[in-house]
Amino acid sequence: MKYALMLLAGILIAVAAVAAEVSYPPKLPGGKAVATDTSDAFLKGPESMKDVAVAAAAPTVDFLYYPAQTYKGNPWSNWGDGVAVGEKYYSAIGDHLAPAGNAFVYEYDAATRKIRQLVDLRKVLKMPEGHYTPGKIHSRIDVGADGWLYYSTHRGSTRATVDKYHYKGDWIMRTNPTSGKTEVVAHGPVGKQCIPCSVLDPKRLIFYGSTSAGDRADKRQTFFAYDTKARKVLYRGYDGPSRYMIFAKSTGMLYYTPKLAGKLLRYDPNAGGAPVEIDAEIGLRAATQETPDGYVYTVSTRPEATIYRFDTRTEKVDKLDPAAVGKMTYITTIDADPTGQYLYYVPGAHGGTHLDGGAVVQYDVKKRKKKVVAYLYPFLKEKYGYTPIGTFSTAVSARGDKLYITWHGSLTAEIGRKLSWDACALTVVHIPPSERKPQAH
Repeated sequence: MKYALMLLAGILIAVAAVAAEVSYPPKLPGGKAVATDTSDAFLKGPESMKDVAVAAAAPTVDFLYYPAQTYKGNPWSNWGDGVAVGEKYYSAIGDHLAPAGNAFVYEYDAATRKIRQLVDLRKVLKMPEGHYTPGKIHSRIDVGADGWLYYSTHRGSTRATVDKYHYKGDWIMRTNPTSGKTEVVAHGPVGKQCIPCSVLDPKRLIFYGSTSAGDRADKRQTFFAYDTKARKVLYRGYDGPSRYMIFAKSTGMLYYTPKLAGKLLRYDPNAGGAPVEIDAEIGLRAATQETPDGYVYTVSTRPEATIYRFDTRTEKVDKLDPAAVGKMTYITTIDADPTGQYLYYVPGAHGGTHLDGGAVVQYDVKKRKKKVVAYLYPFLKEKYGYTPIGTFSTAVSARGDKLYITWHGSLTAEIGRKLSWDACALTVVHIPPSERKPQAH
């Protein structure tokens, strides 16, 4: 009897798995490239979020799938933080599994509502069969003063970054979105190291990176500064950034913490030499760009997920408020609007966003208050069959009226408590003017 029940359970799981098969590429109803919705359902969260402040006006939301997902990924996922320039948003997704992984960079034009693939990394690198190709762009995508996009690659598995797959290190890349040209800036700039973390000094064109060793036995992180014009390493040393860095555009200074929280180190490109510790402690899993009034806002990692403010003029740190609005506390991307008054983020980066109703959060730094500007789940699931699971990439438009979010998500029915990562999608949340009205100083 016990065996029969086990057999029946196995058959049911198999049937569910078959039923959950996804056809590629994922498509919207009616063959649409982009779906647009405005609904009060975006203002209704789960019962567990009943005490959370919510916007009064419903947003309009654009929804689309990323191209190139023409086959089952291993899985399809998003790890690098994108950037908005004017009405365009640049982001990356990848087929996670290395050594035969792949990654893609896209431009989405909000004015025309069209998405354009800029980079197929495997085609650009042209590595021989059996050689390592990265499955992730895990760094930021930043725009230099020369108009090129700069970013770096990362492994999809620690088992792939070995001699067996001819691993020589990961790449710093750049792409010209106007011409469509992509080229290698450096291959293995610090040896056999992956590059999961970066930020660009757009004026000096210095690419700051943090590496993790391809060798799983080596847990040391390296910080490096790379001159992309001269094509040379300016500095490299251990105790590099854990996962994110602060760049002060007004001063050119670079700051980071070797762990996800702790004392800040400062690198001065004018002085050169090793980074020096300053008298300031901060939590740093993600950071905004510098605001017009000279601040950079950061968020610490789980379980506390606290928002901090860093003054680039005085190097003073203020600990502000908890970032979480529900159960989810892992936040890997946070953005400030052009006024510097509003921050935007999505809790549940690596999974679980849907458990908070797919909450998109706005934090008013003047009032020090949070509110949800959109609940995207279960609306996207019920209408398009897509469950947003998490994101490592958000960006606010130049006018502050749109928030771009790149998702890894599920197209399959939930089996037990597990959701598969089937496809990456993009949502553009149009924030009503009444929900982003600047306050007087």
